[in-house]
Amino acid sequence: MGNTRHSTSVELEAGLDFIRQSPKDTGRLTLIVRRPQVDEREILNEAVLSTETGLVGDTWSSRGSSRTSDGSPHPDMQLTLMNSRVISLLAQTQDQWALAGDQLFVDFDLSAANIPARTQLAIGTAVVEITAQPHTGCEKFATRFGRDALAFVNAPNRRELRLRGANARVVQSGKIQTGDVVKKCKAVGA
Repeated sequence: MGNTRHSTSVELEAGLDFIRQSPKDTGRLTLIVRRPQVDEREILNEAVLSTETGLVGDTWSSRGSSRTSDGSPHPDMQLTLMNSRVISLLAQTQDQWALAGDQLFVDFDLSAANIPARTQLAIGTAVVEITAQPHTGCEKFATRFGRDALAFVNAPNRRELRLRGANARVVQSGKIQTGDVVKKCKAVGA
C-alpha cells in the first residue's frame, strides 16, 4: 500500500515554486476522501460536513486522540486539508492521493501566512475554520511516500508552508462536492 517509486528530495525541492503559486483567496476542492475504517478510503464526488461529526461517515468521531486529556477525538482536528499541488508532487499519481489520510485536497495556499489559525474557508455550503493544531507527517506517511517526502513536509524551515496540510473544524454544516470553490472568508477575532 504505497508508491512503487518515491519522489527524491531534488524532485520535491524543484516543486516548491509551483506549490507557492497556489491560489491565496479563491481555490478549488480537488478531491474528497472519507475514511470509513482505519486504513480504508472512499473517494467521494460529494459529501456532507457536519459541526458534530466532521465529514459525515468518516471515522474522526470514533478515533481517539493523544492530544486530548481524556483520549477523545480532538475537536480541532475534525478535518485535514492538504494542498493538491503538494500531494501530486509526493504521490506521483492521483490514485495514490488518498493514502495521505487527509479528507479534503484543495488547490489553495494553506500556509500559515495566508490562512492563520481561526481563518474560515467557505467550501460549497459549508464553512471550516483552520485550527492551531499542527499537522505533521508520521511513519505511515514515510512508508507510503518515502523518507524524502517526510523530511520535505516536516522541514523546520518550511513548517509555515503547511506542506503536510492543516487541521480544521467545521463551523457551518453543509454540502461539498469536488470542484467547489474554496474561498477565504475571514479570520475570527482579526
